[in-house]
Amino acid sequence: MFVATFSEQEQRALAEKLTWLLSTYSRISDSYIIEFFSESLWDTLPVSWQEALGDLTPPQIADLLLDKEIKDRRYPSVWPLSLLALRTAAHVLLFPRKAPGGHSEDAGAAVPEEFQSNQSQSSLLGHIFRKHVKPKKQHEIRRLGTLVKKLCDQANCNCVVDVGSGQGHLTRFLSFGLGLDVTGIEADPNLVSMANKFDRQLLLTLTKENQRSGKARGLHSAPGPSPRHVVGWVNPQASWDVFIQQLVTASERDSSMGPTTGPYEKKQRVEDLHLEPHSCQTKGEDKAEFQNTLPTQRTDINISDSVAQINTGAFPSGMATEMLTCKSVPVTDCGAKELGSFVLTGLHACGDLSSTLLRHFTNCPQVQVITSVACCYMKISTQENPNPPGVFQSPFSSDITVANSSSEYGYPMSDWVRGLPGHQLSYKAREGACHAIEDYLQRLREESGLLRTHCYRAILESIIRAERPHMRRPGVQTVKKAHALSFSEYACLALPRVGLPADLPYDPVCVDSMLAHQSKVVAYFSLVLLLAPVVETLVLLDRMIFLQERGFQSELIPLFDAAFSPRNLVLVAVKHKEAQS
Repeated sequence: MFVATFSEQEQRALAEKLTWLLSTYSRISDSYIIEFFSESLWDTLPVSWQEALGDLTPPQIADLLLDKEIKDRRYPSVWPLSLLALRTAAHVLLFPRKAPGGHSEDAGAAVPEEFQSNQSQSSLLGHIFRKHVKPKKQHEIRRLGTLVKKLCDQANCNCVVDVGSGQGHLTRFLSFGLGLDVTGIEADPNLVSMANKFDRQLLLTLTKENQRSGKARGLHSAPGPSPRHVVGWVNPQASWDVFIQQLVTASERDSSMGPTTGPYEKKQRVEDLHLEPHSCQTKGEDKAEFQNTLPTQRTDINISDSVAQINTGAFPSGMATEMLTCKSVPVTDCGAKELGSFVLTGLHACGDLSSTLLRHFTNCPQVQVITSVACCYMKISTQENPNPPGVFQSPFSSDITVANSSSEYGYPMSDWVRGLPGHQLSYKAREGACHAIEDYLQRLREESGLLRTHCYRAILESIIRAERPHMRRPGVQTVKKAHALSFSEYACLALPRVGLPADLPYDPVCVDSMLAHQSKVVAYFSLVLLLAPVVETLVLLDRMIFLQERGFQSELIPLFDAAFSPRNLVLVAVKHKEAQS
């Protein structure tokens, strides 16, 4: 169910192999499939590879190249050893992605068991936590929430801080459903406003159900803390004490609100910390008010034991009453200047946000446990590209105390990986690591019409460059149902989006010739996709080595069903009591 803790030697050896493999085949991982024709990408492959891959059907590509679960492969021709070696290395060096009870890669986009009876409603999550929540997010908040709860229990710590909390879906489940005291930090004030709105809706629904039943059925058997949603941007360059001050400020403002008049009548408001929104922090999920009980004694936490029962869910299917109730957990108000220990979590924290939280875990004495689910690797800062596209830069960053290190990039984080030759990962390689190989496998097996979209875009790129040679890889917004259109229909819709006339003339004979090479476009993109999980593995391994170098063991858990939630690996680290002394 999880990647066992590697020894320091094993982690370093794996990093060496990964960097060698990726640097050797960087031409593939760094290539843009939309340049297939304009940059003659097919001709960059060895001739023996072209002969082996050129005439494969999509299902054959799935079986022979991408699906590592296939044991009995039938080759229509003899493959070169170099291609076989690349496939084997890419499969062997990956961190496992199959979650407990999940589907293997060849299952495509099949839904987890909890959605078998209703594909939009998880049978393992209470109905009050499913409102406004898409199935993928239902799956994620239930599994991650359950893991966080178990880690809190073992750490004797009731407080959770969720960074990138979005509309508060995870926050509500952790607080109202699992009895934890949660603070969510989200950069987008609009999302924070929605989180507060959804909290009020949940409580209203509960009140109505209580009135219908004729008895009180609170989420807690005694009044507990309501979720707190804080507007704030977590600056990747700021030191950990700045982050703590954000939480202290939120606690001070909450305490100034005065006593509540009833268990569900606590005022909810947005705590604006005068920090600008960060566009990368809208991928996370939920949280609550920050109060805390400082543990008097800690015991070692067994991460694998915490994961062992997650597959059963927080509540058994069909037990509606238990879905609406939670054991009371005593909470002591946390003084504004006496911030106690807490668990730090980030569900799909974007770009540098995930690496920032890991640094806060290692440096901040209050953070006892971290569960980190990363995403958007292309937005990670590197020495070669310290300000990647799409990352928000706060205009107030100069007013914030900045960590005294210019080398703290999102990748690499560890000294070991930073010293390896060929460790560099391009923007394109990291962007490719965000693709869902499981979803593409299903397209290949079904020979889906969606496969032609890459070919269409690559042909369009060649037409654009013929007309405007200086224009390279312009952004073309997704053309709805492009695969169901002829190329001429697609071009009429796409060309105006890059400032060209819809009726721009082009050679139809040349276009037909390129369309005939669609199978090669699919094969080449599959090579790129073969390396994508290898890139993700190196990024996450670098973070594990970073923790190891600072004395912390970590484990990487494939917590979500990869066919349902592609970014499914959760990095978990715990400060054992000897680390506190």
